[in-house]
Amino acid sequence: MGRGLFICIEGLDKCGKTTHSNLLVRYLRKGGYDAVYTSEPSNGEIGRFIREYVLNRKRRICAAVEALLFAADRAEHTETFIKPNLERGRIVVSDRYVFSSLAYQGAAGMDLEWIMEINRAAIDPDLAIYIDVPIDVIMQRFRGKGSVMERREIQEKVRRIYMHLVGRGELIMVNGNRPIVETAREIRRVVSERLNLKCP
Repeated sequence: MGRGLFICIEGLDKCGKTTHSNLLVRYLRKGGYDAVYTSEPSNGEIGRFIREYVLNRKRRICAAVEALLFAADRAEHTETFIKPNLERGRIVVSDRYVFSSLAYQGAAGMDLEWIMEINRAAIDPDLAIYIDVPIDVIMQRFRGKGSVMERREIQEKVRRIYMHLVGRGELIMVNGNRPIVETAREIRRVVSERLNLKCP
């Protein structure tokens, strides 16, 4: 296939991104493609720092620092994992990417153009999908106290930015408020049609 393909799966917390990213990888492998799963924050040192000291806090750190940390992790992740796998002809499916920074740090008041500027090391995906789930459903899926990001007001602002990106044509929206099998079927259809892939 030459250079591989880069697919991003985006959405609110608890929308089913991880489930559908993994289901898509399995579907592509079944179709004979060399597909790999990855996620953000990454498993690198910066990504582990983000998970431990940013996402698990009860109080949010400075949004600019948050954005810079995610951009640094993304730059390293892109150079050490995404690009090498694309060069090997693989299909890389990423559970979150730069759109998450636009949505989450944008919801915290950061300028979207500035976020894009600090993420210049990020490469454009061949396809980016947004799984849309109503806020009420998302809130019901949160259990316990949750992380600093798992608050209604934050999730509402995040969803508005995601919908803005859908409106600009940067993300393809898929309805995630239905049985997993139906959402997975639509994701497979979008991927097959948009990227001209032949799968069973």
